[in-house]
Amino acid sequence: MSLVLELNDVTVHRGGTEILSHVSWEVSRGQRWVVMGANGAGKTTLMQVCSGYLHPTSGHVNILGYQVGKTDMRELRTLVGISSAAVAALLPPSETVHDSVQTAAYGITGRWREHYSSEDRNRAYELISAWGLLSLADRRIGTLSEGERKRVSIARALMCDPELLILDEPAAGLDVSGREDLVSRLGVLAGDAAAPNLVLVTHHVEEIPPNFTHALLIKSGRISASGEVPQVISSQPMSEAFGLPLVVEHGDGRWYAQGKLPNTGRRAKD
Repeated sequence: MSLVLELNDVTVHRGGTEILSHVSWEVSRGQRWVVMGANGAGKTTLMQVCSGYLHPTSGHVNILGYQVGKTDMRELRTLVGISSAAVAALLPPSETVHDSVQTAAYGITGRWREHYSSEDRNRAYELISAWGLLSLADRRIGTLSEGERKRVSIARALMCDPELLILDEPAAGLDVSGREDLVSRLGVLAGDAAAPNLVLVTHHVEEIPPNFTHALLIKSGRISASGEVPQVISSQPMSEAFGLPLVVEHGDGRWYAQGKLPNTGRRAKD
């Protein structure tokens, strides 16, 4: 199975602080990964490295067969779709939903004088429809709800038909209905054999969609656990990664976690 991502002994320093420390990780074609860790663990920095937007201080990174540091990153970035709060913040509030998705064909935000083919326009409408945004196609980004903006961001990330799709906390800030709608759609995407390879970052096990195959836990810039989802998203590895005793359970295709109740010395009632 060919590799989509290959990180070998990757370390990242910023301002004298070690953000990632000796990270080695491989993602093979067809796998769907979820990445979890506490705030400040290094998840966003790891995704910046995996998308080619940040070069490591030391170590080697290969993305879709391209070695970071020896590749024209403009060419590579057309193969990697990214949905994140940072990307969403770049979308002009006055732009329509359709144009916000369509401009990703050129890797830009904001219409200017570029020309789009009928194929580009059809691709944008296809994605807008698939992500439940067809009735909003002519709405301006600044008038959308948080959940609608998240779906626009994902549709935009898919516009260039990438080989790798990185979703950095796509459900952050959503209410329950918005979260459940998004998780359901991501589960369908993950179950599609023709979909790109997926890497999803989240803080909450409840946001892990069905059909995700592997998980990576990161703690203080180091990998604390990695492997198939049932082995990694379980009580002991999660407790170690988050520094809190957790009970992690699975039911009806979804994951759930809660902290263990502290021992107060009182007996439970019969």
